[in-house]
Amino acid sequence: MTIKVIGAGLAGCEAAWQCAHQGLSVELYEMRPLKSTPAHQTDKFAELVCSNSLKSESGNTAPWLLKEEMRRAGSLLLKLALETSVPAGHALAVDREAFSARVTEVIAAEPRIKVIREEVTHIDEDEEDGLTVVATGPLTSDALSLEVARLSGSDHLFFYDSISPIVEADSIDMSRVYMAARYGKGTADYINCPFTKEEYDRFLDALIAAQSVEGHDWEKLNYFEGCLPIEEIARRGRDTLRFGPMKPVGLDDPRTGKWPYAVVQLRQENLRADSYNLVGFQNHLKFGEQARVLRLIPGLENAKFLRYGQIHRNTYINAPTLLTELLNLKQHPNVFFAGQISGVEGYTESIAMGLLVGMSIARIAQGLAAVPPPRVTALGSLVHYLCHAETKHFQPANITFDLLPQLDEATRRKVRDKKVRHKMVCENALESLASWLQLAGTPRNNHAPAPLSD
Repeated sequence: MTIKVIGAGLAGCEAAWQCAHQGLSVELYEMRPLKSTPAHQTDKFAELVCSNSLKSESGNTAPWLLKEEMRRAGSLLLKLALETSVPAGHALAVDREAFSARVTEVIAAEPRIKVIREEVTHIDEDEEDGLTVVATGPLTSDALSLEVARLSGSDHLFFYDSISPIVEADSIDMSRVYMAARYGKGTADYINCPFTKEEYDRFLDALIAAQSVEGHDWEKLNYFEGCLPIEEIARRGRDTLRFGPMKPVGLDDPRTGKWPYAVVQLRQENLRADSYNLVGFQNHLKFGEQARVLRLIPGLENAKFLRYGQIHRNTYINAPTLLTELLNLKQHPNVFFAGQISGVEGYTESIAMGLLVGMSIARIAQGLAAVPPPRVTALGSLVHYLCHAETKHFQPANITFDLLPQLDEATRRKVRDKKVRHKMVCENALESLASWLQLAGTPRNNHAPAPLSD
């Protein structure tokens, strides 16, 4: 049986690897460089176009739990992320160039994966001897988007997303900033640009007055609430940024011993530490306006921008109406969806869906029953959300504790400490995961490639 995987992003590469690792032949389609997207800059696999962070590694948090489950299930891309990680306090962040290059190298070297550089515009939903994985991500081409709409029987959904600016490290005035991690968690790897009230007010006024990029139907933009442009946040009130991406809580300025009025955090972009991205500062302002406004940030008065914020379309399907808990279409079970196009948001979540699809297909190909992950796990909770969320206003979701089943009322009354409760939820999830892996794991084919060494 041949497995066709469309899209060599995070989910597609993970799904392809999982299938190949079980001895299956995979055709991995990637349209770049023959056809690019509004956000990608290279032809490498698993290119990260927004942040370079895979979120928190603090124990007993929801992002940590999801990654821990994926590690125990044998995720390739999480292993490569660790190999190419950069200092980021308590978060897992990667050198995006090194990460993408490493993923491309490993996938290209896998003999059971045939890489085909061409755009796919048709999906054969009735192919008898093969299965298809659509993992084209949020920047699915127009032609394939129409094909997805045809298969789904309804219009595909979309929202607009933005990416954050990147500055050259040598252009940051280090005399005006300080290194710290929030509440001292992890190492002090973030550059913090502190604002006084006067500096904040001046910055805010300039931001609100700045001109946005002229685009098609801007007045109809449908942003994902978890990734709003900073100018959109600013328009919702003068303090919204101070309670959002410019939150100073837990960031003691060593020169004053106090929290600043507001703060902008910069996170290391690569292993060379020669560039930093502005955390949470996605926007769709004109480039000239960005240069003018962002240089009002203390420490960035003479900043050299290696990349400005941009806006692009993100495409996803209405998963609750279309998918089973194996992430294949109800009406066309030979077609699977993985990654952000399936309705999750975030790098780790996208890899997770590729992992699950790959595991399911490996079992199906060997004549075994595929079993979705338990509801109490982070993996299972994401799948449950995709398949059972309210359909009318469905939006992509990150992993949060809100998605996970809560402890029973009696336990919650008995255990008041939220951290203790979160630990109990995580312990339950990992215990359940272990049982599921014994049930749902696929015996490795004798001819399958060996896993990467530690």
